[in-house]
Amino acid sequence: MARKHAKRGGWADEPEATEDEAPPPVPCWLCGRPTGSTIVWHHPVPKSRGGRDVVPMHGICQQTLTANFTNSELQRAGLDVDVLLAHPPIRKFVDWVANKDPDFTASVTKKGR
Repeated sequence: MARKHAKRGGWADEPEATEDEAPPPVPCWLCGRPTGSTIVWHHPVPKSRGGRDVVPMHGICQQTLTANFTNSELQRAGLDVDVLLAHPPIRKFVDWVANKDPDFTASVTKKGR
């Protein structure tokens, strides 16, 4: 078991991290805006369809995707965001949300099935 304060080497020699250095915000997979305080880790290919990869998104962006696409359609699109952006409702949403605050949230229309 390692000692916390060894005489030679150990944890005491490691440089201390400063609080001023915040990591840059992660961009949203769908809209490209920087994420805010809440990051949703979304499966582009649904888990029920064998998806394992996750991407960072805003909550409102994820809600818009799930309201406009079925799991089968998301599986066909895969990790290619350009396929999703080719749909007019998604393109209209991304253009609308482009100038909003990263923590912006609003209600999204329900699935029209």
